Amino acid sequence: MNGGRITSEEKSTLSTYIGLVVVTALAAGGIYFFFLEQKENEVIGFDPNRPVPSDATLKRRLKPEQYHVVRESGTQMPFQNEFWNNDRFGIYVDVITNEPLFTSVDKYDCGLGMPTFSKPISKDLLVETLDNSHEMQRTEVRAKRSNAHLGHVFADPQSPSGQRYTLNSAAFHFIPVERMRLEHYEAYLPLLEKK
Repeated sequence: MNGGRITSEEKSTLSTYIGLVVVTALAAGGIYFFFLEQKENEVIGFDPNRPVPSDATLKRRLKPEQYHVVRESGTQMPFQNEFWNNDRFGIYVDVITNEPLFTSVDKYDCGLGMPTFSKPISKDLLVETLDNSHEMQRTEVRAKRSNAHLGHVFADPQSPSGQRYTLNSAAFHFIPVERMRLEHYEAYLPLLEKK
């Protein structure tokens, strides 16, 4: 300093330091919000005490097709969905809450190009309502806890239970048997034992 006055060189250095502090603060904020968003998207396991996410959260977290199916009662195209021909051992969990709803043991191929099950893990996990949309009379199946539209149930004499749950892949995450312990679903492993 020259007699209490700031030189242009000192002004330049000071501006550089202030600029670095601002950039560092913005970068730290960006990293914080990035990891906060990742944590929100990283929901592992089912916790019955975890609240059902709001529709605004679901719109951000789910893929557009998933949101369309579970919240707008959409239907996926046959033979053009993720789990229609999945023959791996595991469980199918609600895409909203991660609650286990169906097992691979009860899945079968009825030739419709959609994941089809003879029964759920428990009927108490589902809600069935009359659906007269599209000039048809069907029974809609929704997850009780999340109110997610899953698909429809029909009478089917070919099914071991006499019923056929024809569902949308987009309504589920699939947890393969080898990941069930890691993702905290070990309590459901006995359901996968061959009957």
